[in-house]
Amino acid sequence: MAAPSGRTRRTACSVAAVLGLLPLAACGGVSVADDTSTTFTTMGFGLGDAIATSRIDDARKALDGMELQINEGAFDEQQFLSAVAAGDPPDVVNMDRTLIGGYAARGALLPLTDCVREQSIDLKQYRASAIDEVKLNGSVYGMPDSFDNRILLMDASVLKKAGHSASDVDTSDWEGLRELTGALKKQDGGKLTRIGFDPKIPEFFPLWVRANGGSLISDDGRTARLDSPRVVEALAYTTGLIDEQGGWGKLKALRDSFDQFGKGNQLVQHQVGAYPMEDWYVNVLGDTSPQVDLGSGYFKDREGRPVNYVSGTGWAIPKGSRHVEEACTFIRTMTSTRAWVKAAAAKAKDVRSRDAYYTGDFTGNRKADEIIESKVWKPTGKKAFDEATRRLYDIQKAGFAVPANAAGTEFKQAWQDACNRVLSGEQSPKQALEQAQQEAQSALDIANQGRE
Repeated sequence: MAAPSGRTRRTACSVAAVLGLLPLAACGGVSVADDTSTTFTTMGFGLGDAIATSRIDDARKALDGMELQINEGAFDEQQFLSAVAAGDPPDVVNMDRTLIGGYAARGALLPLTDCVREQSIDLKQYRASAIDEVKLNGSVYGMPDSFDNRILLMDASVLKKAGHSASDVDTSDWEGLRELTGALKKQDGGKLTRIGFDPKIPEFFPLWVRANGGSLISDDGRTARLDSPRVVEALAYTTGLIDEQGGWGKLKALRDSFDQFGKGNQLVQHQVGAYPMEDWYVNVLGDTSPQVDLGSGYFKDREGRPVNYVSGTGWAIPKGSRHVEEACTFIRTMTSTRAWVKAAAAKAKDVRSRDAYYTGDFTGNRKADEIIESKVWKPTGKKAFDEATRRLYDIQKAGFAVPANAAGTEFKQAWQDACNRVLSGEQSPKQALEQAQQEAQSALDIANQGRE
C-alpha cells in the first residue's frame, strides 16, 4: 500500500482534529512505516535488555516471512496520533496502560475482541488489575506488557545511625512518619543533602489516595473524585512532608542530582532515608551496587494493610494497522507465559555472569511470574535483596490500578497538574483539586459523549 500523499495527510489530520482524534498542532504527518506490505512496525518499545531482545526474537519467528522493524524510543503521543490521522500508523504500539482508554474512546485503537477469540488468548493468564486498565466499556483494547509494583526502599545504615529500624518506616502512621522524616533528613546550611522520606509525588499520588481510603475516579471510569475530602487530605499530607524538608525546590534539586542508575546512586551516597519505589529498582541496585545496605517494607494504608499501586505498559493495535492479524500474533507472542519465562531466564543468566544479583522479574502475565519466582529466581545469599524480592512477589496480589477511562491523558494530566500547583506554591490542596475536578470531569463528559 502506498503511503498517503502530503495532501492526503493534511486532509486526514484536519478531519481527525475536528473529530477530536488529535490537536491540530499535532498534524505533522509523521510516517513510521516503510512503504512495503512485508514490513511490520512497532512504536514505543526499546531493546534495552534481555527481557526485550529475547521476546522480540520470539515475535520475529512468529511473524514468519515478515521484516520486523522496531522503532525504538519512548511512546510519542503527537507522532502516534499524527500517524493514525494520516492513515500511516505503526502495526502495534506499546504505551502506558493509563492512556489506552482515552485513545480507544477517540477511535485511535482497535478493540481486540476478534484477536482474543480467533487466537484463543486466555485473558485469565494476565493480572486482573492490568486487564482492567486496558478495558473500556467492557471491550479489551490492549494486552498487558510490563507490570510495576511499589515497595518501600530504605537506606538501612541511615536508619541505624538515627536509632531506627526498617519497621519504623510505617506509612500507616502518618504522624509517626512525619516525625521520622524530620529525624532522617539532613541539611547543610540552607541546602537539603538528604531526603528523610520522599513521598514520590506527583507520580505516586494514587498510592497515597488509596492508602487514605479514597479514589481518584469511580470504578466505572466516568466520575472524577479529585476534590473529595480523602483526596484533598492525601495531597495536603504529602506536600506537607515535602514542605517540612525545605520545600519542593530543594527536594527536587537533590532528587534530580541522583545518580539513579549508577554505582553512586542515592542509597550508596546516603541521600535518601526511605521512599516508595517501583520493583525494577531492586534489580538496578542488585546490578550496580549489591553492597548497599538495603532495607525494604510494604507500603501500608492507614488501617495497616499492604497496598500496592501498579502500573505499566500495554500493547495495542492502532486503527489503520496494515497487518491486524499479524499484530495480534505479535502481541500474543510478546505477552505469552513462554516468552516471559524464557526472557527472564536469559536476563538472569546475563546478570549472574557479571556477579550481580538477579532479583526477579514482574510482568503483566500472572502465570509467567509464578514460574519465574519458582524456577528462574534463586536466593542470592544477600538477605536484604532476597527479602525485597519476596516482598515484591507477595505484594502483587494487593495490586490496584487507576480505573480505565475515556479521557486518558487529560484525566491523568489534571491530577498531576494539581499536585504540581501545590508543590510550586500556586494553590492550596483544596483549590488545586477543585480546579482539577472541573478539568477532569469536563474531559470525561466530552470523551464519553456518544459512548452510552
